[in-house]
Amino acid sequence: MKYNFDEVIDRENTDCAKYDALEFYFNEKDLQPLWVADMDFKTPDVINNAIINRAKHGVYGYAKPSKDTYNLVKEWMKKRHNWEIETSWIKFVNGVVPAYSAAIEAFTNVEDEIIVQTPVYFPLFKSIKANGRKLIKNSLKEKDGYYTMDFEDLKSKITPKTKLMVLCSPHNPVGRVWDKEELKALGQICIENNLIIISDEIHADLVFKKFTPMASISEEISKITLTLNSPGKTFNIAGLNCAYAISENEQLLKNFEKEAQKREISSINVFGFTALQAAYTHGEEWLEELLIYLKSNITFTKDYLISQDSKISFFEPEATYLLWLNFKKISNNHEQVKQKLLKEAKVALNDGTSFGIEGKGYFRLNCATTKANLEKALGKIVTYF
Repeated sequence: MKYNFDEVIDRENTDCAKYDALEFYFNEKDLQPLWVADMDFKTPDVINNAIINRAKHGVYGYAKPSKDTYNLVKEWMKKRHNWEIETSWIKFVNGVVPAYSAAIEAFTNVEDEIIVQTPVYFPLFKSIKANGRKLIKNSLKEKDGYYTMDFEDLKSKITPKTKLMVLCSPHNPVGRVWDKEELKALGQICIENNLIIISDEIHADLVFKKFTPMASISEEISKITLTLNSPGKTFNIAGLNCAYAISENEQLLKNFEKEAQKREISSINVFGFTALQAAYTHGEEWLEELLIYLKSNITFTKDYLISQDSKISFFEPEATYLLWLNFKKISNNHEQVKQKLLKEAKVALNDGTSFGIEGKGYFRLNCATTKANLEKALGKIVTYF
């Protein structure tokens, strides 16, 4: 491989949330962090060099996206996901989560109902409550670690007050890449019930099977969908805060843009645009090798747990570098497992219950780190469980 993903990058004392905020979040020191969803790998040199060259200019004023920037997003979507979009469909924002919160405000009123499929990335339901809307849970169905959508439950939850359907695609934390037929069925339910879809597709590039953008399925579905995406997770540049919203529906996009401007989330710093341009122009080779390394880490984790006769299990994700570890065969006491991970194994994982009550008995492990670091963490976990 051309790129060295085994290189150790010391991230401590760099104002890094994953490493430098451990004691703040976990009340414990000396933890090995495998929690925050960013990678321990160096951002590709093509991006770093582009940022350095831009910095040499010496002036960092307000930035705006160029025509080339829009074209790069369009070309990326076409090449990676076979989705043809137009420049007029794209609005740049400084993050997927801020955009999601703005969309809630733009498309619903206080006390309106918004449906999420739990367990799910927790800001998706925290933002609903923070904006004074009513959270409706359409829990995913799980069998032997594999999750599917529960359409009958979904239809039973929809009322005249239900306005939005939130889709996490690919799904975080369970790692599903939804099949086209699943998305079609979901889209049809939303069309029949006049629901707008917000599709969080930030992990769309980190997939191990074919990914289908929700809005690419049909014009009907496209007209009710606002897609949120970013190169942040793909190229480990989340801290540069460059994201975008996409919708074919002019009125939908106009309402979103109005709220985005009200919240002042439409301004991107110059390095965010520089990074996006370099990533979408020259980053594909790095991404392909990254996917190979991530897949090998996932397989390594699976094989390691089996070789140690561990009762910890997980379904191999179809996307992301996030492993949804099941501790239920070890203990039914979730809090006990959590404290043992922190105080004895000294490993920081995401608490499954933060993704919803359906996450009880689960902890999310981020395997986007060097194989040596991963093996060290797994060794400690297996030793104490």
